[in-house]
Amino acid sequence: MSEPLFLKPVFHEKIWGGNHLKTVFDYSIPSDHTGECWAISAHPNGVCQVENGQYAGQKLDALYQNQPELFGHPTKAVFPLLTKILDANDWLSVQVHPDDAYGLKHEGELGKTECWYIIAADEDAEIIYGHHAKTRQELADLIAHQDWDHLLKKVKVKAGDFFYVPSGTMHAIGKGILILETQQSSDTTYRVYDFDRKDDEGNLRELHLQQSIDVMTIGEVENSKPKTISDGAADITTFVSNDFFTVYQWQIHGEKAFIKNADYTLVSVIAGQGELVVADTIYPLNKGQHFILPADVASWSISGELSLIASHDGK
Repeated sequence: MSEPLFLKPVFHEKIWGGNHLKTVFDYSIPSDHTGECWAISAHPNGVCQVENGQYAGQKLDALYQNQPELFGHPTKAVFPLLTKILDANDWLSVQVHPDDAYGLKHEGELGKTECWYIIAADEDAEIIYGHHAKTRQELADLIAHQDWDHLLKKVKVKAGDFFYVPSGTMHAIGKGILILETQQSSDTTYRVYDFDRKDDEGNLRELHLQQSIDVMTIGEVENSKPKTISDGAADITTFVSNDFFTVYQWQIHGEKAFIKNADYTLVSVIAGQGELVVADTIYPLNKGQHFILPADVASWSISGELSLIASHDGK
Protein backbone atom coordinates (compact mmCIF):
# COMPACT_ATOMS: atom_id res chain seq x y z
CA MET A 1 0.00 0.00 0.00
CA SER A 2 2.62 2.55 1.16
CA GLU A 3 0.20 5.46 1.49
CA PRO A 4 -0.97 7.70 4.32
CA LEU A 5 -4.43 7.28 5.82
CA PHE A 6 -6.22 10.65 5.87
CA LEU A 7 -9.08 10.72 8.38
CA LYS A 8 -12.42 12.46 8.62
CA PRO A 9 -12.84 14.14 12.04
CA VAL A 10 -15.79 13.60 14.38
CA PHE A 11 -17.23 16.62 16.22
CA HIS A 12 -18.80 16.88 19.67
CA GLU A 13 -20.92 19.75 20.95
CA LYS A 14 -20.12 20.91 24.49
CA ILE A 15 -21.61 23.37 26.97
CA TRP A 16 -18.26 25.21 26.87
CA GLY A 17 -17.66 24.96 23.10
CA GLY A 18 -17.53 27.73 20.48
CA ASN A 19 -17.04 28.19 16.75
CA HIS A 20 -13.23 28.38 16.38
CA LEU A 21 -13.10 24.93 14.82
CA LYS A 22 -14.92 26.56 11.90
CA THR A 23 -13.30 30.02 11.90
CA VAL A 24 -9.73 28.77 12.42
CA PHE A 25 -9.76 25.38 10.67
CA ASP A 26 -12.73 25.79 8.31
CA TYR A 27 -14.39 22.61 9.56
CA SER A 28 -18.10 22.11 9.00
CA ILE A 29 -19.27 21.97 12.62
CA PRO A 30 -22.71 21.09 14.01
CA SER A 31 -23.21 24.34 15.96
CA ASP A 32 -21.53 27.36 17.56
CA HIS A 33 -21.15 25.25 20.72
CA THR A 34 -18.77 22.70 19.22
CA GLY A 35 -16.06 21.93 21.73
CA GLU A 36 -14.15 18.94 20.38
CA CYS A 37 -12.77 17.71 17.09
CA TRP A 38 -11.84 14.05 17.45
CA ALA A 39 -9.25 14.16 14.70
CA ILE A 40 -7.66 10.69 14.95
CA SER A 41 -9.86 8.36 16.94
CA ALA A 42 -10.90 4.72 17.14
CA HIS A 43 -12.78 5.24 20.42
CA PRO A 44 -16.40 4.01 20.39
CA ASN A 45 -17.68 7.49 21.24
CA GLY A 46 -16.26 8.93 18.01
CA VAL A 47 -14.64 6.70 15.40
CA CYS A 48 -12.90 8.39 12.46
CA GLN A 49 -13.24 7.14 8.89
CA VAL A 50 -10.50 6.85 6.27
CA GLU A 51 -11.02 9.31 3.40
CA ASN A 52 -8.52 8.15 0.77
CA GLY A 53 -6.90 5.23 -0.97
CA GLN A 54 -7.44 1.51 -0.71
CA TYR A 55 -9.22 1.74 2.67
CA ALA A 56 -11.46 4.73 1.92
CA GLY A 57 -14.74 4.48 3.84
CA GLN A 58 -13.39 2.10 6.48
CA LYS A 59 -13.49 3.05 10.16
CA LEU A 60 -10.28 3.21 12.12
CA ASP A 61 -11.35 0.77 14.84
CA ALA A 62 -12.21 -1.92 12.27
CA LEU A 63 -9.02 -1.25 10.32
CA TYR A 64 -6.94 -1.67 13.47
CA GLN A 65 -8.56 -5.04 14.15
CA ASN A 66 -8.75 -6.38 10.59
CA GLN A 67 -5.52 -5.05 9.07
CA PRO A 68 -2.99 -5.34 11.91
CA GLU A 69 -0.07 -5.23 9.48
CA LEU A 70 -0.81 -1.51 8.95
CA PHE A 71 0.02 -0.94 12.62
CA GLY A 72 3.01 -3.25 12.96
CA HIS A 73 0.94 -6.19 14.29
CA PRO A 74 0.27 -4.47 17.63
CA THR A 75 -0.25 -6.35 20.88
CA LYS A 76 -2.64 -3.77 22.34
CA ALA A 77 -6.28 -4.76 22.05
CA VAL A 78 -7.54 -1.31 21.05
CA PHE A 79 -6.01 1.58 19.11
CA PRO A 80 -4.16 3.25 21.99
CA LEU A 81 -4.16 6.98 21.14
CA LEU A 82 -6.67 9.72 20.46
CA THR A 83 -5.89 13.13 18.94
CA LYS A 84 -8.30 16.01 19.57
CA ILE A 85 -8.56 19.73 18.95
CA LEU A 86 -10.50 21.51 21.70
CA ASP A 87 -12.12 24.95 21.47
CA ALA A 88 -12.67 26.32 24.96
CA ASN A 89 -15.13 29.19 24.56
CA ASP A 90 -15.63 28.92 28.32
CA TRP A 91 -13.92 27.08 31.17
CA LEU A 92 -14.04 23.30 31.01
CA SER A 93 -14.93 21.59 34.28
CA VAL A 94 -12.24 21.12 36.90
CA GLN A 95 -11.53 17.42 36.51
CA VAL A 96 -9.21 14.47 36.85
CA HIS A 97 -8.72 11.20 34.97
CA PRO A 98 -7.94 7.76 36.44
CA ASP A 99 -4.93 5.61 35.64
CA ASP A 100 -5.26 2.35 33.69
CA ALA A 101 -5.78 0.13 36.74
CA TYR A 102 -8.61 2.26 38.18
CA GLY A 103 -10.15 2.97 34.77
CA LEU A 104 -10.25 -0.68 33.73
CA LYS A 105 -11.61 -1.81 37.10
CA HIS A 106 -14.32 0.85 37.49
CA GLU A 107 -15.09 2.06 33.95
CA GLY A 108 -14.09 -0.85 31.73
CA GLU A 109 -11.65 1.21 29.67
CA LEU A 110 -8.15 2.64 29.80
CA GLY A 111 -7.18 5.45 32.10
CA LYS A 112 -6.30 8.79 30.59
CA THR A 113 -2.89 10.39 30.51
CA GLU A 114 -2.88 13.33 28.09
CA CYS A 115 -0.90 16.35 26.95
CA TRP A 116 -1.74 19.73 25.44
CA TYR A 117 -0.17 21.88 22.78
CA ILE A 118 -1.58 25.43 22.95
CA ILE A 119 -2.48 26.43 19.38
CA ALA A 120 -3.92 29.81 20.34
CA ALA A 121 -4.84 31.63 23.55
CA ASP A 122 -6.46 34.93 24.46
CA GLU A 123 -4.34 37.41 26.38
CA ASP A 124 -4.22 36.44 30.06
CA ALA A 125 -5.80 33.03 29.35
CA GLU A 126 -5.28 30.49 32.14
CA ILE A 127 -5.48 26.80 32.86
CA ILE A 128 -5.77 24.92 36.13
CA TYR A 129 -2.76 22.63 36.46
CA GLY A 130 -2.51 20.89 39.82
CA HIS A 131 -3.65 21.79 43.33
CA HIS A 132 -2.27 23.03 46.64
CA ALA A 133 -3.48 20.25 48.98
CA LYS A 134 -0.66 18.55 50.87
CA THR A 135 -2.62 15.44 51.93
CA ARG A 136 -5.62 13.50 50.62
CA GLN A 137 -7.59 14.58 53.71
CA GLU A 138 -6.85 18.24 53.01
CA LEU A 139 -7.89 17.67 49.41
CA ALA A 140 -11.20 16.15 50.52
CA ASP A 141 -11.80 18.97 53.02
CA LEU A 142 -11.15 21.74 50.50
CA ILE A 143 -13.42 20.07 47.96
CA ALA A 144 -16.15 19.59 50.57
CA HIS A 145 -15.98 23.27 51.50
CA GLN A 146 -15.73 24.29 47.82
CA ASP A 147 -12.67 26.36 48.71
CA TRP A 148 -11.47 26.59 45.14
CA ASP A 149 -9.32 29.68 45.68
CA HIS A 150 -7.07 27.80 48.11
CA LEU A 151 -7.20 24.47 46.30
CA LEU A 152 -6.63 25.17 42.61
CA LYS A 153 -3.38 26.18 40.91
CA LYS A 154 -3.81 28.52 37.95
CA VAL A 155 -1.18 28.99 35.25
CA LYS A 156 -1.17 31.62 32.49
CA VAL A 157 -0.68 30.20 28.99
CA LYS A 158 0.20 31.41 25.51
CA ALA A 159 0.38 29.94 22.01
CA GLY A 160 3.21 27.42 21.70
CA ASP A 161 3.11 26.24 25.33
CA PHE A 162 3.02 22.52 26.06
CA PHE A 163 1.70 20.74 29.16
CA TYR A 164 2.00 17.11 30.15
CA VAL A 165 -1.09 16.01 32.11
CA PRO A 166 -0.62 12.53 33.59
CA SER A 167 -3.56 10.63 35.05
CA GLY A 168 -4.36 11.84 38.55
CA THR A 169 -3.68 15.50 37.70
CA MET A 170 -6.27 18.09 38.71
CA HIS A 171 -6.79 20.25 35.62
CA ALA A 172 -9.07 22.47 33.57
CA ILE A 173 -8.69 24.31 30.28
CA GLY A 174 -9.62 27.98 30.56
CA LYS A 175 -11.73 30.25 28.41
CA GLY A 176 -10.22 31.48 25.15
CA ILE A 177 -7.83 28.57 24.52
CA LEU A 178 -7.54 26.37 21.43
CA ILE A 179 -5.45 23.25 21.99
CA LEU A 180 -4.36 20.05 20.34
CA GLU A 181 -4.59 17.19 22.80
CA THR A 182 -2.82 13.86 22.50
CA GLN A 183 -4.20 11.30 24.94
CA GLN A 184 -4.80 7.68 25.70
CA SER A 185 -7.92 6.39 23.96
CA SER A 186 -10.31 6.92 26.86
CA ASP A 187 -13.37 9.05 27.52
CA THR A 188 -13.47 8.74 31.32
CA THR A 189 -13.57 12.08 33.14
CA TYR A 190 -14.28 12.72 36.82
CA ARG A 191 -15.62 16.24 37.45
CA VAL A 192 -14.67 17.99 40.67
CA TYR A 193 -16.27 21.38 40.00
CA ASP A 194 -18.26 22.76 37.08
CA PHE A 195 -18.77 26.43 38.03
CA ASP A 196 -22.40 25.64 38.96
CA ARG A 197 -23.38 25.64 35.28
CA LYS A 198 -26.67 24.21 34.09
CA ASP A 199 -27.34 22.38 30.84
CA ASP A 200 -30.05 23.25 28.31
CA GLU A 201 -32.63 21.54 30.52
CA GLY A 202 -31.62 23.50 33.61
CA ASN A 203 -29.77 20.66 35.30
CA LEU A 204 -26.38 20.80 36.96
CA ARG A 205 -23.87 18.43 35.34
CA GLU A 206 -22.90 15.36 37.32
CA LEU A 207 -19.89 15.55 39.64
CA HIS A 208 -17.73 12.61 40.68
CA LEU A 209 -16.24 13.74 43.97
CA GLN A 210 -15.34 10.43 45.61
CA GLN A 211 -13.79 9.03 42.43
CA SER A 212 -11.81 12.26 42.04
CA ILE A 213 -10.47 12.07 45.57
CA ASP A 214 -9.60 8.40 45.06
CA VAL A 215 -7.50 8.95 41.93
CA MET A 216 -6.02 12.41 42.52
CA THR A 217 -2.25 12.70 42.75
CA ILE A 218 -0.97 14.52 45.82
CA GLY A 219 2.10 16.65 45.14
CA GLU A 220 3.53 18.83 42.40
CA VAL A 221 2.80 18.25 38.74
CA GLU A 222 6.07 17.95 36.84
CA ASN A 223 5.82 19.21 33.27
CA SER A 224 7.95 17.71 30.51
CA LYS A 225 11.09 19.38 29.19
CA PRO A 226 10.95 19.78 25.39
CA LYS A 227 14.10 19.29 23.30
CA THR A 228 14.54 20.81 19.82
CA ILE A 229 16.88 19.79 17.00
CA SER A 230 17.18 22.13 14.01
CA ASP A 231 18.81 21.53 10.63
CA GLY A 232 17.68 24.50 8.56
CA ALA A 233 14.88 22.62 6.81
CA ALA A 234 12.99 21.90 10.03
CA ASP A 235 12.85 22.37 13.78
CA ILE A 236 11.94 19.04 15.39
CA THR A 237 10.82 19.33 19.00
CA THR A 238 10.23 16.30 21.20
CA PHE A 239 7.71 17.41 23.83
CA VAL A 240 7.33 14.20 25.79
CA SER A 241 8.35 10.56 25.44
CA ASN A 242 7.15 7.87 27.83
CA ASP A 243 5.26 4.58 28.07
CA PHE A 244 2.02 6.22 26.88
CA PHE A 245 3.16 8.22 23.86
CA THR A 246 5.86 10.27 22.22
CA VAL A 247 4.73 13.68 20.93
CA TYR A 248 6.62 15.97 18.54
CA GLN A 249 6.23 19.26 16.77
CA TRP A 250 7.56 19.40 13.22
CA GLN A 251 8.16 22.99 12.08
CA ILE A 252 8.95 22.73 8.37
CA HIS A 253 10.78 25.58 6.59
CA GLY A 254 11.59 23.96 3.25
CA GLU A 255 11.88 20.23 2.54
CA LYS A 256 12.50 17.67 5.26
CA ALA A 257 13.06 13.93 4.79
CA PHE A 258 11.92 11.53 7.53
CA ILE A 259 12.67 7.88 8.27
CA LYS A 260 10.15 6.07 10.46
CA ASN A 261 11.04 5.46 14.09
CA ALA A 262 7.77 3.81 15.16
CA ASP A 263 5.35 1.23 13.78
CA TYR A 264 2.94 4.00 12.81
CA THR A 265 2.73 7.76 13.32
CA LEU A 266 -0.24 10.09 13.86
CA VAL A 267 0.10 13.54 12.29
CA SER A 268 -1.98 16.74 12.49
CA VAL A 269 -1.38 19.90 10.43
CA ILE A 270 -2.03 22.85 12.74
CA ALA A 271 -0.71 25.72 10.61
CA GLY A 272 0.44 26.49 7.07
CA GLN A 273 0.43 24.35 3.97
CA GLY A 274 2.77 22.18 1.96
CA GLU A 275 3.17 18.72 0.51
CA LEU A 276 3.69 15.20 1.81
CA VAL A 277 5.53 12.76 -0.48
CA VAL A 278 5.19 9.02 0.12
CA ALA A 279 6.50 6.49 -2.43
CA ASP A 280 6.75 9.19 -5.12
CA THR A 281 3.11 10.22 -4.62
CA ILE A 282 2.40 13.83 -3.65
CA TYR A 283 -0.34 14.63 -1.12
CA PRO A 284 -1.22 18.32 -0.59
CA LEU A 285 -1.23 19.32 3.08
CA ASN A 286 -3.38 22.06 4.56
CA LYS A 287 -4.17 23.28 8.06
CA GLY A 288 -6.72 21.03 9.73
CA GLN A 289 -5.78 17.76 8.04
CA HIS A 290 -5.00 14.65 10.06
CA PHE A 291 -3.44 11.40 8.90
CA ILE A 292 -1.67 8.22 9.93
CA LEU A 293 1.59 7.02 8.38
CA PRO A 294 1.17 3.22 8.63
CA ALA A 295 3.81 0.58 9.18
CA ASP A 296 4.66 0.05 5.53
CA VAL A 297 5.62 3.70 5.04
CA ALA A 298 9.33 3.48 5.76
CA SER A 299 10.18 7.05 4.74
CA TRP A 300 8.52 10.26 3.63
CA SER A 301 9.22 13.92 3.07
CA ILE A 302 7.32 17.08 3.89
CA SER A 303 7.91 20.42 2.18
CA GLY A 304 6.48 23.91 2.59
CA GLU A 305 5.95 26.27 5.48
CA LEU A 306 3.87 24.45 8.02
CA SER A 307 3.59 23.24 11.59
CA LEU A 308 2.56 19.71 12.49
CA ILE A 309 2.04 17.78 15.71
CA ALA A 310 3.04 14.11 15.43
CA SER A 311 2.76 11.26 17.90
CA HIS A 312 3.15 7.55 18.24
CA ASP A 313 2.42 4.87 20.79
CA GLY A 314 4.88 4.71 23.64
CA LYS A 315 4.89 0.90 23.65
